Amino acid sequence: QVELVESGGGLVQAGRSLRLSCAVSGSIVNFAGMGWYRQVPGKQREWVATITTSGGTDYPDSVKGRFTISRDNAKSTVYLEIDNLKSEDTAVYYCAAFRKIAPPRTFYVDSWGQGTQVTVSS
Repeated sequence: QVELVESGGGLVQAGRSLRLSCAVSGSIVNFAGMGWYRQVPGKQREWVATITTSGGTDYPDSVKGRFTISRDNAKSTVYLEIDNLKSEDTAVYYCAAFRKIAPPRTFYVDSWGQGTQVTVSS
């Protein structure tokens, strides 16, 4: 079982930027893609970004333009940059490794990270 470890969360002022990291114990090229989700208490986990093995990216409209996912295959690390942070971005952010991606947006998760808390203060 591969291990995913997120980092980079914390308390940030609204309007600032933040970069989250997800370090993967194995090679990320072994997966169909990598993704980020977020979850607030009492709500379902929400998908926010995907990057495929070929580098293609996808985002829901709710975060498009502010969220940027990237990957460093040599470091087996995936990043999520969040610009112009808003209070509604407050959540636990989870990294996911996909064993399969079925177009347009069906993701088969192989592994999850433990999550990193992002809190945006106004």
